[in-house]
Amino acid sequence: MKPWFLVDFIYGLSFTARQERAVLPDLHNFTKNIIERRRRKRNRNTATGIQENNVNEVKATMLDILLDEEAKGTINDKGIREEVDTFLFEGHDTTATALTFIMMRIANEPDIQDSICEELQDIFGDSQRSPTIEDLSKMKYLECCIKESLRLYPSVPFLSRYLRKEVVIAGYTIPKNTYVDLHVFDIHRDPEVYPEPEKFRPERFLPQNTAGRNPYSYIPFSAGPRNCIGQKFATMMIKTLMSGILRKYRLEPIIRPEDLVFIADLVLWTNHPIDVRFRPREHLTSN
Repeated sequence: MKPWFLVDFIYGLSFTARQERAVLPDLHNFTKNIIERRRRKRNRNTATGIQENNVNEVKATMLDILLDEEAKGTINDKGIREEVDTFLFEGHDTTATALTFIMMRIANEPDIQDSICEELQDIFGDSQRSPTIEDLSKMKYLECCIKESLRLYPSVPFLSRYLRKEVVIAGYTIPKNTYVDLHVFDIHRDPEVYPEPEKFRPERFLPQNTAGRNPYSYIPFSAGPRNCIGQKFATMMIKTLMSGILRKYRLEPIIRPEDLVFIADLVLWTNHPIDVRFRPREHLTSN
């Protein structure tokens, strides 16, 4: 981190800022094309009287909701683009990071990996079909493993908040107009909440073990009114990818968790790439 970059004018003169300005038009054009295609399709459907949603399709897409709000005058085109930018791009690095860490950790926990595979076998049998929403909801143990991995390796290791009013916490007064950083990485490793916090124990997130736990002791997606809008989508994506990988491959470790050296940034990184060995499962190679 370079603190002088907190000054917008100074940051604007940097090489990084010039790189951003060079690529932003491409990003905005990509998003603009998505919005315009959807807007044209809605306009054609309206003109021809086509009702796109049937009685079984209860939920509209996020983009449709935004376009409806635009028609009401509650949001403009720039606001729609910013929301679509957030949904498309904000989850890319964070989800990739989450996948990297969970694969590394499961590769180092063969018994846990076997338990996940047993759960997947119960759901899919020998079928190689793609998972359905119902299948994903049955992946209870895999979900516990994902949560435990996000506890140890939160994709976003700290959160920042701006206090609009004075706050008193544990007898300490934090004045208004103050920026506050919440260190998610450390919150998730509190030994009073998570005994032996460095150990990978998915059972911490079984329903009987989470009862009574402070909900703010686990915040990989933040919490409250400004929590991550894509947390359910991210969890479903990770379940889909992990279930597909583990049905075809056994993960074997190359790096050990204790050898990781973390780099503090907006997204959790390590000083060296994290490698995992993929070995085809025997029952697949023999067929």
